Amino acid sequence: MFKNYFKTALRNLKRNKSYAMINVLGLAVGIAASLLIFLIIQFETSFDNFHKKKNSIYRLGTQFHNQDGIGYSDGVSFPTGPALRIDFPQIKEVASIFRNGGQITVEDGSARLKKLNEDNFYYAEPEFFKMFDFGWLAGNPQACLKDPHSVVLTQATAEKYFGDWKTAMGKTIKYENKTLYKITGILKNPPPNTDFPLSVVASYSALQNTYIKDNLNDWVSTFGGAYTFVVLPPEFSPSKFNAQLIGFAKKHKPAEYSKDACVAQPLSEIHYDDRFGNYSNHTFSHSLITALALIGIFLILIACVNFINLATAQAVNRSREVGVRKVLGSNRSQLALQFLGETALITIAAVIIAVVVAESALPFLNKLLETRMSMNFIFDPWLVLFVIVVAILVTFLSGLYPAVILSGFNPITALKSKITSKMVGGISLRRALVVLQFAIAQVLIIGMLIVVSQMNFFRNASLGFDKAAIITVPLPGDSTSKTKIDYMRNQLLANKNILKASFSFKSPSAEGNWNSDFKFDHSSKNTDFSANLKWADPDYFKTYNLQFVAGRPYYPSDTVREFVVNETLLRKLGIRDPKDAIGKEINFWNNNKVANIVGVIRDFNSYSLRQPMAPVVLSTWRDVYQTINIKIKPGTEKSVLPYVEKLWNQSFPDYVYQYEFLDETITNFYKQENQLSMLYKIFAAIAIFISCLGLYGLVSFMAVQRTKEVGIRKVLGASAQHIVYLLSKEFTLLIIVAFIISAPVAYYIMHILLQNYTYRIPLSASIFLLAIVSSIIIAWITVGQRAIKAAIANPVKSLRTE
Repeated sequence: MFKNYFKTALRNLKRNKSYAMINVLGLAVGIAASLLIFLIIQFETSFDNFHKKKNSIYRLGTQFHNQDGIGYSDGVSFPTGPALRIDFPQIKEVASIFRNGGQITVEDGSARLKKLNEDNFYYAEPEFFKMFDFGWLAGNPQACLKDPHSVVLTQATAEKYFGDWKTAMGKTIKYENKTLYKITGILKNPPPNTDFPLSVVASYSALQNTYIKDNLNDWVSTFGGAYTFVVLPPEFSPSKFNAQLIGFAKKHKPAEYSKDACVAQPLSEIHYDDRFGNYSNHTFSHSLITALALIGIFLILIACVNFINLATAQAVNRSREVGVRKVLGSNRSQLALQFLGETALITIAAVIIAVVVAESALPFLNKLLETRMSMNFIFDPWLVLFVIVVAILVTFLSGLYPAVILSGFNPITALKSKITSKMVGGISLRRALVVLQFAIAQVLIIGMLIVVSQMNFFRNASLGFDKAAIITVPLPGDSTSKTKIDYMRNQLLANKNILKASFSFKSPSAEGNWNSDFKFDHSSKNTDFSANLKWADPDYFKTYNLQFVAGRPYYPSDTVREFVVNETLLRKLGIRDPKDAIGKEINFWNNNKVANIVGVIRDFNSYSLRQPMAPVVLSTWRDVYQTINIKIKPGTEKSVLPYVEKLWNQSFPDYVYQYEFLDETITNFYKQENQLSMLYKIFAAIAIFISCLGLYGLVSFMAVQRTKEVGIRKVLGASAQHIVYLLSKEFTLLIIVAFIISAPVAYYIMHILLQNYTYRIPLSASIFLLAIVSSIIIAWITVGQRAIKAAIANPVKSLRTE
């Protein structure tokens, strides 16, 4: 019986090749897209789930309470770990880790030096590797970091440094041209789904010999990237721990900072909570995962709608076949099984094509999202299960309704060819399905247009400073002597294509920031907000074209002598007139850095445009300069960059030369948004493609069904334009109805999404107008080709058609 079903299904599909191809192609594209979305979601939800203690590990972050509400940091004060061991004896496992990238110098055995910048350089306590399950190739996890001058490398890092990881054990590397470390262990390469992108891990006790040593007992300062982890015992609930951490902060922090408590965050939330962030600088929120899952479901649904539309439209042509089978003894369930078998055949073909398409598209997706996803059906049972479940669901979603309708035909009516469209769900059903298809597609189109517009806004918005044609070069920490800086400045300005040069802690808008509260105008209390500190020489103002609204730039100095502030800082202090701020005193860190305000500049964005304008304080402090800011003539990059590199190698022969264009650095702030923007474009295009594929199939079928009507109309004088209009107007109206449904839904969703950005575009009518116009034009192009073909057909041949 099933063999007969299979043969019949195969014959029917061969007989209706166009119908089969459209269905297979539509389902294949929809399933391929959903499969890729599944891989993204599977990858993003698997971060750090390979650790055995994953359900008991918690990271401590810091929750700040200030004038603007509540803020968060992924780091804590350095004394937190040791104090936890004393105050919470029931917690047996505590581990601290700190990331501090720098230069590594390696001798390769031939007296040649390798100089490499290593962003993923960490200091970790030995307990870290007891808590987290990173694999080992060599070394003792419990003992390899006990010595202050010990370090472990990952396999890839060891091979990069020494060629073969097996030869790395026992050798030494130099960090920042100062500290020698002996390699005491080799880690297996961390998997791609971890927020700990380890490369080099040094002993945590080595921090005693770094610039951090003065902060190791400092309960006020919080360093981003200074993580402390705990393993909570089963009887100690997270809620109870968080409640006790409030008292912990009050006990150790100075009274005015005691409200800034530690909070325990589950390891399972680190990858998704963008309030705190993580070492991988990559967060993927739960709402984003939900949105992608919905898009995947919608794409499959659109493909299934295509199938139902075309199957019910084709049902009239198969009425006689149903009548004959029923007369010969077939019952309804047998006929339904036969038609479901046909659907299953199409679905299986679509799934096979979808897997091939997804496998081919995966390298592009990995490059776009900067991930290392793979599709392995042998070692990934969840992937196999997903494909099987999708195949079954698509078969039943697509085939059940047409199977029930077709198998329910009255045999006498069917044999007399009196089955009409109304008897198979009618035009109203197909209209509703077309509306559903295009409503989903237009939600994606509107969302895509809004995201793209927001990205364009980010790229083109004025930040309050000049970012064009500016190169930033990291400055070695031990190379800030006045003699060396003056030499560099003079040599740079000697090049006619270099317009300005400045030395500073960071550029105006940068990821690494220094924030602190302060005492203002001889107040005994610190401000209830933190200012963003920009340590820079006076040339900084001209280099970045920062505009003064009152006062003047500070004078050249090696230390803090005068301050310049921005307008936002004055607003937070309640000062309306910038001139009133001139001469007021600012006191940092209990008289450590005290000076008067001599100037006020216009606001500029020191963070990404997701965040509000920050209060800023600028002053000179040569010892902390980390960046050379170079303004060049546009278009002279090819001559300037080699000149700067040559000068660098002369001045700092022991350090690696690096540079970045500031506008590219700022663009990287929105890397994830740009990635998602591209994903939305792709999925919106897929939704439109599948919808138009179904539309084409439907109008083709209608044109055949109405061949005689078209012939009569042409004989009676109807023009080709009128025929095209006749076949197109209904679909145009359906798309307009779909837009009426989709517009408020898209508005609601995107309005919520845009609330994540302080600076955002308005949801203007032009975006929605563009969506509906583009949808109609695409539909006209799809329908028009088939409608024109029907309109120009010979009416004599049309009237002969039965």
